[in-house]
Amino acid sequence: MKGIVKQFPGVLAVDHVDFELYPKEIHALLGENGAGKTTLMNVLYGVYRADEGQILINGKEVKIRNAVDAQSNGIGMVHQHFSLIPVFTVKENLSIGLRTGGFRLNLNQIKSKIEEAERNYGIEIDLDKKVQQLSVGEQQRVEILKLLFRGASTLILDEPTSSLTPQEVANLFKSLRALQSEGKTIIIITHKLYEVLDIADRVTVLRKGKVVFKSMKEGLTSQVLTEAMIGRGVELSNYNREKVSSGNSLVVEGLSVRGDRNDEVVTGASLEVRAGEILGIAGVSGNGQKELVESIFGLRKSKGGRIKINGHDITNLGVKGRIKVGLGYIPEERKTRGAAVSLPLTLNSVMHDHWGQPYLTRGAFNYKAIRKFAGEIISGFKVAAKDENVPARDLSGGNLQKFIVGREMIRNSSFLMSVNPTSGLDVGATEYVRNELVAYRNKGGGVLLVSEDLDELLALSDRIVVMYRGKTSKPVEQKDFDRLKIGAMMLGEGFSH
Repeated sequence: MKGIVKQFPGVLAVDHVDFELYPKEIHALLGENGAGKTTLMNVLYGVYRADEGQILINGKEVKIRNAVDAQSNGIGMVHQHFSLIPVFTVKENLSIGLRTGGFRLNLNQIKSKIEEAERNYGIEIDLDKKVQQLSVGEQQRVEILKLLFRGASTLILDEPTSSLTPQEVANLFKSLRALQSEGKTIIIITHKLYEVLDIADRVTVLRKGKVVFKSMKEGLTSQVLTEAMIGRGVELSNYNREKVSSGNSLVVEGLSVRGDRNDEVVTGASLEVRAGEILGIAGVSGNGQKELVESIFGLRKSKGGRIKINGHDITNLGVKGRIKVGLGYIPEERKTRGAAVSLPLTLNSVMHDHWGQPYLTRGAFNYKAIRKFAGEIISGFKVAAKDENVPARDLSGGNLQKFIVGREMIRNSSFLMSVNPTSGLDVGATEYVRNELVAYRNKGGGVLLVSEDLDELLALSDRIVVMYRGKTSKPVEQKDFDRLKIGAMMLGEGFSH
């Protein structure tokens, strides 16, 4: 790719980028959110057309106007959000768009060809299972097999490990190395530096739409890559934990919760978050974590069990009552549940406190007090905002998250529930949010941290509880943290089925 330019209204996403890909290599494409990585690969795959520049294959310029053009040139892409149909079987998903002659697809004929592809590339999957029955790692393999079955020789994988357990990551990397040995070329878009150092042969780093770093893997360190990505070093693993003991706690006992389909998705869950600790909740997405947190905060009714804060039963309190006794909440959906994006930061700052003093006086908002509080959040948490009156939608994702985190911490919550707090954030914003969570813990606050990023949980948590099919494990103490063992628990080891 030579001199690639892609511009959207008001944003130069890709700025005269040169990107080279050699045969039979695994190439990592790194950069912060918004650096242009996915946009550049979407140009290569034909999702977008470049405004300027050339794409050359073996020295010959090719025109890639759409995904069909890309596929005809042997290029395939697995996007971060899969494009599989959950109620179809693996075989049916792989058959979409194929022809076998006649008016009807010959699924048996297709199945034999798929099985041959499985053997050739060492990717095993039950073709008769419905996609909705597969783990995330298995769905990932289906997407890769779909590309290979259609003759892709260059595979683009966008954040392929974002929701995988360590075991699934290891299996994926084993498959990628096997594909490489079979002559395939692979591009991985990722933000996990240790994975780059494990799997990649070469690395290209983008920053603000431009290439700022290219290198072979030899001699690289995570510090070098981080500085290339954001222009400075960042520490995302070592945190100063102070010993705090108050005896206060948030306790969940035998909690059962129904999901959106009225089926029981949390079954007898029990845990304790102590003041002055971060209790991590690990689990593959969809094992009841979301419903557990919503029930604790009062957004979803529990079917059974009890919830206590400092010995007081809050099971039958509404959301307002739980907030009043010291419960805070940083939801994953920052633009839909964390903030009212059309409203100014002033009103967003008192989203959980607008019903009483000092923000409501004689039935009317006390804007002087509200502006003061919003200003404290902006200054105290280094939120890049023109002033406290700008709409929340004008903030970047990282700054909006810092504002929400600041709001929940400054308003003196005793216990804070935080769900995927750094999802979608760049390295700098991730560093800031994690440091603030640890600082909150060190001041005596208790944090229930739900994250699909196991590295984040291992770095921040004092103890970790694993959720699998709605059930909770016994807590794992920090001294016993083992990435592979916790990964195995996330896949069901130690749980009764």
